[in-house]
Amino acid sequence: MSVERLRVLREFADRGTIAAVATALSMTPSAVSQQLKVLAKEAGVALLEPDGRRVRLTDAGRALVVRADEVLAAMDRAVAEMANYRGSPRGRVRVALFPSAGSLLLPLVLSALAGSGVELVASDVDLPPSEVTRLLADFDVVLTHRDERAAPIADPRIAVRLLMREPIDVVVAPFHRLAGHASVIPGELADETWLSVRGGYPIDDVLRSIATQTGVQPRIAQRLNDFRVIEALVISGYGVSLMPRYSVSHPDLSLLRLTGVRAARMFELATRPRAERSPAIAAVLAAFHDAAASVVAESAPRSTAQREK
Repeated sequence: MSVERLRVLREFADRGTIAAVATALSMTPSAVSQQLKVLAKEAGVALLEPDGRRVRLTDAGRALVVRADEVLAAMDRAVAEMANYRGSPRGRVRVALFPSAGSLLLPLVLSALAGSGVELVASDVDLPPSEVTRLLADFDVVLTHRDERAAPIADPRIAVRLLMREPIDVVVAPFHRLAGHASVIPGELADETWLSVRGGYPIDDVLRSIATQTGVQPRIAQRLNDFRVIEALVISGYGVSLMPRYSVSHPDLSLLRLTGVRAARMFELATRPRAERSPAIAAVLAAFHDAAASVVAESAPRSTAQREK
């Protein structure tokens, strides 16, 4: 089977339509269809079947995609290993990560990779874990986050590595009645006005858990995904919020540990299986793990001091 036709098949598995594959590979839709027809002849089995006005992978097609991942990963490793013989790990690694993770980790990661020969090209993409498969069509590494009660991604075409756990705290203005408390229980928050994020993200999941425990539907004044804007509104007295502990930047905000509810978001790095065999990708993954360990170590004493203030 042709390696390039296997690549076309993988693109179809990732993108879902002939038109999307054609755009990604700078081909015409008819050329993509022809390549997949030839691959089916090479495989000796139907790889696509009708699905309304479109087509989808057959069971055999999905099985071949898994093998295509392995073949293409082996080709990428061969290129990377030859680069290794020329010196240190080299190459461009494309990374997608959600914005607050970029603020928290990216400066440390780029600093660690400086002078290594590895070029990291980052894009801020705030999408839920369900979009990881699609993102891996365009990126080598995807940093995503989920509520700690949610199951991790389970897909044979995706390798997931836990990066870190970030607690989610309640944040209030310095003049709020709860300011200065070390912790708070859901019942104490039933009458609050909330500033939250859009639905589908870990913070919103925690807020729904609070509602379940209190039996009171939260009064949400604003839904914003920019934590700096949320901080500005909290400090101005427009409500309280839930925020990831390491992402809080305003020095006057009071952080309260939420008790009685599992409240944290899990950072996870997603790649193709065995992608770490590429020296360049391995260097990027190691830099992210080191950056996360540094953030956790630095934030622990700072959080303690803030609560004691």
